[in-house]
Amino acid sequence: MSTITDMREHLMETLAALRNRDNPMDVDRARAVAQVAGVLVDSAKVEVDYIKATGADSDSLFISPLNNDPSRLLKAESKGAIQPTTTGFVHRIKG
Repeated sequence: MSTITDMREHLMETLAALRNRDNPMDVDRARAVAQVAGVLVDSAKVEVDYIKATGADSDSLFISPLNNDPSRLLKAESKGAIQPTTTGFVHRIKG
């Protein structure tokens, strides 16, 4: 899995397998479905936070825009300072 889209595809396959009518779902399987659904919701929240933080304007590109243009982080409005380093970025919150 290299992107959030790949992860979602795997999670959706898991949900489909858990809902198989030929193999009725027991309580443990229902809990597993709920857990997988929770992961899907959490991944969507992370994606929304990412889009807000970077100013991304695409639908489902979680990793790619950052890798293609790391300077995008420096252009985003923030409550602190973002400093590039040799290994990435350091974000210092003002206040």
